[in-house]
Amino acid sequence: MTTEHLHALWQEARTRFSNQLATLTEADLNKKLGDSVNSAGFLIRHIADVELLFARNVFGQTDLKVSAKTVIAQRDTGEWTNLSELLEYQNYAFESLEKAILAQSVSDWDVIIETKEFGRRTKAQALGRITSHTAYHAGQLAIVVKYGH
Repeated sequence: MTTEHLHALWQEARTRFSNQLATLTEADLNKKLGDSVNSAGFLIRHIADVELLFARNVFGQTDLKVSAKTVIAQRDTGEWTNLSELLEYQNYAFESLEKAILAQSVSDWDVIIETKEFGRRTKAQALGRITSHTAYHAGQLAIVVKYGH
């Protein structure tokens, strides 16, 4: 499979997240589901934080400056309430991860990387991991926005 094929698969899967962003309002960002600790705003920021970490630490975009606040705090601190800032940040994450994916050669996808979060994986497996991570939290985001208060 070529880099272009893998890029197309990732890009299509990410629409589960990105398609939701056009209809979000600032009021949606504070919504939570029941006693959940994570707001819609936190989920958007978290998806972007982790995409940036993958771009830098897994796919070699070492020039990226990442401040993965949601990963550091490990909980919603209530600060993710500015829609325009969140949309800009997630777009930066999208563009950074896309650049990182497109920079991979066909042979790079078989290179094994190791992280403390998910152990030893090929870069192709790591792409599956970040794709499923984004889709997982995109599903949570959809439910929080629809049913949250």
